[in-house]
Amino acid sequence: MTNPILKLLAASGMVAALAACSTAQRVDVTSPDTQVDNQPEPTVVLVPVEIQTPALAAGCWAQLYDEREFKGNMVTIVGPMQLQSLDKSTGRQLRREIDSLVLGPKASLTVYEHRMFRDRAVTFGPNAREGGLVSKLGPTGRIESLQLSCS
Repeated sequence: MTNPILKLLAASGMVAALAACSTAQRVDVTSPDTQVDNQPEPTVVLVPVEIQTPALAAGCWAQLYDEREFKGNMVTIVGPMQLQSLDKSTGRQLRREIDSLVLGPKASLTVYEHRMFRDRAVTFGPNAREGGLVSKLGPTGRIESLQLSCS
């Protein structure tokens, strides 16, 4: 399981650490009596990092993709958990962008049309792979709350 947000945070930390360790000095090449040291600037290497948690290993997770057929950006949520409303911060973006999903072997995900787990609900069972949510959710594809439970 790779989470792009965790990778980005880890890479950002590595960049900050490398920048803090940099001891390169710049030489003013406009002055005629300055000898130019022909050395490259320090190189920053970004290494992808994968973070595992016991909850992920337990199999209770859902990966939500922003494009059909498991493409595009992906976010992993680990259960058990509930989001009563996808109206705030990242939840707002989730509501607009969930187009496909994959569930872990011990996860069940129920998505609701309205906040507070109301009205139309669609449940996906363990190991579900749904490449196009429009076929399950209807033309509006509206998800405003969700519950991820573990078996």
